[in-house]
Amino acid sequence: MTAPAVPAIPIDPLEPNAVLVPKDDQSLTDSLYAFAQSKTPRGWWLLFLPALGGAGLLVTMITITVIKGIGMWGNNIPVGWAWDITNFVWWIGIGHAGTLISAILLLFLQRWRTSINRFTEAMTLFAVMCAGIYPVLHLGRPWYAFYLFPYPSRLYLWPQFKSPLIWDVFAVSTYLTVSFLFWFLGLVPDLAGMRDTAKTRRSKVIYGIFALGWRGSARHWNNWRAAYLLLAGLATPLVVSVHTIVSFDFAVSNLPGWHSTFFPPYFVAGAIFSGFAMVLTLVIPARRLLHLEHVITKRHLDNMAKVVLATGWIVFYAYLVEMFLSWYSGNRYEWDTQVLRWTGPFAPIYWGALLCNGLSPQILWSRKARLNEGVLFVVSILVNIGMWCERFMIIATSLSRDFLPSSWREYSPTFVDIGLFIGTIGLFCTAFLLFLKFVPAVSASEVKEMRDELAHEAHAQAHGAHAVATAGGHAP
Repeated sequence: MTAPAVPAIPIDPLEPNAVLVPKDDQSLTDSLYAFAQSKTPRGWWLLFLPALGGAGLLVTMITITVIKGIGMWGNNIPVGWAWDITNFVWWIGIGHAGTLISAILLLFLQRWRTSINRFTEAMTLFAVMCAGIYPVLHLGRPWYAFYLFPYPSRLYLWPQFKSPLIWDVFAVSTYLTVSFLFWFLGLVPDLAGMRDTAKTRRSKVIYGIFALGWRGSARHWNNWRAAYLLLAGLATPLVVSVHTIVSFDFAVSNLPGWHSTFFPPYFVAGAIFSGFAMVLTLVIPARRLLHLEHVITKRHLDNMAKVVLATGWIVFYAYLVEMFLSWYSGNRYEWDTQVLRWTGPFAPIYWGALLCNGLSPQILWSRKARLNEGVLFVVSILVNIGMWCERFMIIATSLSRDFLPSSWREYSPTFVDIGLFIGTIGLFCTAFLLFLKFVPAVSASEVKEMRDELAHEAHAQAHGAHAVATAGGHAP
């Protein structure tokens, strides 16, 4: 009897880690580099121009804020933090899924991260960039932001290291640095591939500069893997530490609604929840626009939907814990703050957060819903809206009602607040679309490695089945 032929890579879209269509190295590389090397389609321009307009709006609103001051915002006494810190926490949370998928799943050898890790890494960088705008502007005099960094200085002025706002500077800057290095290091093999397949000399030169002399030798690959794992190990604790420190902005105060010890895990779970929702929001249209259905399969969407469902339950549980602690503590101010969220002027924001974050993900218990791109996209949008409402509810309701009734005051945003928020969304979308156009959105080297592993495993299984068949149905 002749040995069976090596089977093709599984075509079932629900096969774990599967690449849908078996391809040789050249055709797979061409399919992953096609969008970056081909003429820009009209659909990309239809998305890019409005996003660029939003980025221009951001520049306008920043200019108004710098010239006129933060009095152009709706902030007041006692609501000194409002849309600015709400958006800061929201954007930082969105950036968490990138490190989670890229670093932690890499260390746990989860293959399904392979086709989406670069999307999430880029999303992390752009989200942190948008988040960093708000604290700098909120200083009032952003040109003095350098005082926040402990650089060697003869001014003898040092930051207040007991302040959680200074902790934010260290945590966010470290997170941004490690995330950038991790993203760029993963890009180097593909930048070299773009250099070698570029159609113009200008492209060869540009990609060659950023490829850092990569030649794909055994030494290069060994050094690359060692550095990649090292950065993954450095990035892993940042997933917990960064948003934990962001939660300290609120938890270390004595303000009702903020002074709580469960804020760190609450904020971390919410960050992963909103981050994975944003990944779905970006990946679902991008895989269609870039024709990447053969590498970003239904299995990837299914796994991300399961993570959204699980973290959504953690966030909903945190809502229940917050209600219980407000009642069980016996603190009248804490309980009044909770009642204010239910019945006060911001009650629609509170119930909207519960609806979007608690109810909408429950449809993902259905396997059909998890595999339906339209349902996933709608749920991801609702989660993004709900998480913004949650952050605004935590900040605005607690500040608008403090211990002294004579200082109570409501908050309403101005056109500058709204323009800054829309502008950061425009900046994020602009940067992400440029990333899709000039850089391979999926790592060709990692996909090839995964494909070869799958083919080897399929080959081994086929020969095992063949050995059993030749032995009369019994294992040798």
